[in-house]
Amino acid sequence: MIFDLELIKHVYAHYQEKVNHIRQVIGRPLTLTEKILYAHLAQGEELKDYQRGEDYVNFAPDRVAMQDATAQMALLQLMNSGRDRVAVPSTVHCDHLIQAYKNAYDDLIIAENSNQEVYQFLRDVSNKYGIGFWQPDAGIIHQVILENYAFPGGMMIGTDSHTPNAGGLSMIAIGVGGADAVDVMAGMPWELKMPRLIGVKLTGKLSGWAAAKDVILKLAGILTVKGGTNSIIEYFGEGTKSLSATGKATICNMGAEVGATASIFPYDQKSADYLAITGRKQIVDLVNDFIDCFNPDAQVLAEPSKYYDQIIEINLSELEPYVNGPFTPDLAYPISQLAAAVKAHNYPNNMEVGLIGSCTNSSYEDMSRASSVIDDATKLGLTVKAKLIINPGSQQVKFTAQRDGILDTFAQAGAIIMANACGPCIGQWRRDDVNDQHLNSIVTSFNRNFAKRNDGNPNTHAFVCSPEIVAALSIAGTLTFNPLTDTLVNNQGETVKLSAPVGDELPKNGFDVDNAGYVAPIADGSLVTVTIAPNSERLQPLLPFTAWDGKDITLQPLLIKAAGKCTTDHISMAGQWLKYRGHLDNIANNMLIGAVNAFNGKTNSVMDPQSKAYLAVPELARKFKADGLGSIVVAEENYGEGSSREHAAMEPRFLNVKAIVVKSFARIHETNLKKQGMLALTFVNKEDYDKVLEDDKISILGLTEFTQGKNLTMVLTHSDGNVEAFPVAHTYNDAQISWFKAGSALNKLKAEFKNS
Repeated sequence: MIFDLELIKHVYAHYQEKVNHIRQVIGRPLTLTEKILYAHLAQGEELKDYQRGEDYVNFAPDRVAMQDATAQMALLQLMNSGRDRVAVPSTVHCDHLIQAYKNAYDDLIIAENSNQEVYQFLRDVSNKYGIGFWQPDAGIIHQVILENYAFPGGMMIGTDSHTPNAGGLSMIAIGVGGADAVDVMAGMPWELKMPRLIGVKLTGKLSGWAAAKDVILKLAGILTVKGGTNSIIEYFGEGTKSLSATGKATICNMGAEVGATASIFPYDQKSADYLAITGRKQIVDLVNDFIDCFNPDAQVLAEPSKYYDQIIEINLSELEPYVNGPFTPDLAYPISQLAAAVKAHNYPNNMEVGLIGSCTNSSYEDMSRASSVIDDATKLGLTVKAKLIINPGSQQVKFTAQRDGILDTFAQAGAIIMANACGPCIGQWRRDDVNDQHLNSIVTSFNRNFAKRNDGNPNTHAFVCSPEIVAALSIAGTLTFNPLTDTLVNNQGETVKLSAPVGDELPKNGFDVDNAGYVAPIADGSLVTVTIAPNSERLQPLLPFTAWDGKDITLQPLLIKAAGKCTTDHISMAGQWLKYRGHLDNIANNMLIGAVNAFNGKTNSVMDPQSKAYLAVPELARKFKADGLGSIVVAEENYGEGSSREHAAMEPRFLNVKAIVVKSFARIHETNLKKQGMLALTFVNKEDYDKVLEDDKISILGLTEFTQGKNLTMVLTHSDGNVEAFPVAHTYNDAQISWFKAGSALNKLKAEFKNS
C-alpha cells in the first residue's frame, strides 16, 4: 500500500521548475537542504536569500506525525483550535506506552488494558479529525514513517525529537512540540528560524565492525550535544552512496543528540531500492526525471566551503566502532580506547544488559547484522553472558525477521523479544533487578543515555553503540572487550575470536507482513463524539492559559536555580510519568524533579523562602500559585536538551512560572516555551547566573515595551536589601510576542479562526 500518492504527486508537480526559479532568484547554487526548504515556503512568504541563524521564515510542511505520548496533548490542543478536520495528512503512532517487562505478547496485553482509555481517546480524535491511526505494536513511529511515508524532497514535522530519521530518504523532517503540530494540522504556516548548514563530507566505505551508527557517534563527539543547534546537517560525498537507506536514517535520527534541527542525505540508488522494496516503486518512477532536485548542485560539491557554514570530513574506510557514554551521548570513545576509559573512570565493567532496538536502530539490516554476531558466537561455542533484549522497529520488520530466522537466532541465544515499541529507550522498562539501585552498566543501540532515562536507576551507566557492538559486548559480558582484537574462551575452554558482522541491507525475499497495524480514519468525522471522563486520572480537557496582564514581572520568588545538565528528562521525566501525558495537572507533579538545585546539590529539594523548609519543586510551585505568586526558574547551558516533549514547557506555565532564564536553550524547548506563552530569556553575560541567590525576589522589566531585538532587564532584590540589575536577551519576533501577550500561540490561533 502506498500512502498519500496524490499528495506526493502534487508536491512533485513542477518541482524542477520551482528549484530552477529558486536558484535564479537567490542567485547562486543550492544545497539539498535549501532546495527543499525554499520549495516549502508558506503561501505569501517572500522568496529571498534568508539569513541563516537570524531570519524567521514561515513554511508549509506536507505532513505531521505524532507518537501516542505527545499526541495526547497535541490533540487536546487541536480540539481547542476551532478546526473540524486536519489540513495536511497526519498520523498517530502508539509506540511509547508499551512497557517492556516480560515479552511482546504479555506486555502488549498489559498495555492495551492499562492504556485502554488513552488509546480510545486517540482513536476517537483520529477518526473525528481525519488522522491515520497506527495501533499498539504496529511499530516505532520513525521506522513506520520511513517504511510508509517518507519521500524525497518532502517536508514534515513530528512531535518527537527523532523525527529527522526521515532524512535518510532525503526528506526534511523536524521534531517539534505539539503546538507547532497543531498549527500545521490547522492549516497555518509553520515558523522556523532559517537554520545554519553543517556539511559533513563522507569518503571511503564502511567495513568490518564499523556501522552507520558510528558516523553519528563520532560526530557527536566532535559537535557535542549543542554543536548542531539551529543547524541542519547535510551529508554529501561519495561515501554517502555506500550507506543503506536505513543506515542513513540512523545517522539522521541521532542528529537530535547534537541539537540539530534536522539531518539529510542526498537521494541515490540505495534510496530507490528501499522505496521499491517497501512498496513505493511509483515514487521512484516519479522522481527519475529530476533526481538533481534531491542532491546538492554540482558547484556546491566542488566548493562546499562556500555554501556550508561548517565542514566536517569523515573517512568511512578509517572509521572505528564507537561507544558513547555514560550519562551523555556526546562522550565518544573509539572502541580501542574504551577499556582504558572504563579503568580510568572506574565505570562498572560488568555489563548486565544489552538492548537492541529503538527508533535509531531497529531496521531489518540492524537485526540481520546483530543476529549474525550472535549466530557466530553460538557456532563458536560461546554463550551470551549479559541479558539481551530486542525491540523490532515495526510489525513489518518483525514479521520479515521472524520469517527469515533472525528472531529465532536471538531467541535461541536467550534473548527476549519485546514489542515493536520504544520500550527501554524512553524509560518504559520495568527492570526489577535494579530496585536496589546498584552500580551497573548497560549497552544499548539507542540514542540517549541520560541518568535514570532507561530504568530509573541513577547508578545505571548506559553506553550507546551499534547493534553489532551491543551483541558483541553482550556475549563477552564486559565493557572492556574489543571484538576487533580480543578473543574469548568458549564452553570447551578454547580461545576463539568473533567474526565481523554480516547481513542484508534489505531482505532477499522482500518484506512481508500479515497486518501492519494501520487503521484509516472514517469518512465523516462529525459522527464521532470525543468524551473524557470527568474523574479520569489519564486525560484532562485543556483550559486556555490566561493572557498577559500588561505589566512587568515584579518581585517574584526563585523556584529553582538548576546546576549542570537540565534536559527535558530532568524537567519532565518519562518512564512512569508517561501515563499522565494527557493530564496536565497530574503530570505537573514531575516538574523539574530531576533538576539539581545549585544551592544544595540535591534533586527535588528547594527552599521555601517563607518557612525556610525544603520542599519538592512542584509542591513549592503549587504553594506559590495558591498564594497568588508566580516564580522564576534559572538554569545553565542547553536547557531543555533532549526530547521534544512540550510538557516540559506546559508544566511550568500551568504552575505559574513566569520566566525561564538560562545561559542557553535547546532549540525545540525554547520554541515550546514561546508557544505556551512563557518567557524564555538568556543571560547576556553568563556570569550573571552566579548572582542569583536562593532567597532572591526577581523582577523582569521592560515587558510593556517588549519588542524584537530589545533586551529586557532582570533585577535581583537580595534578602539583605542589595539590588542588582542586568540585561537578559530574548529571540522573540513580533508573532511570538503576540503569543506571549495572548497567553499562548493556541489562544492566538483560536482568535484568528474566530475572526476569519
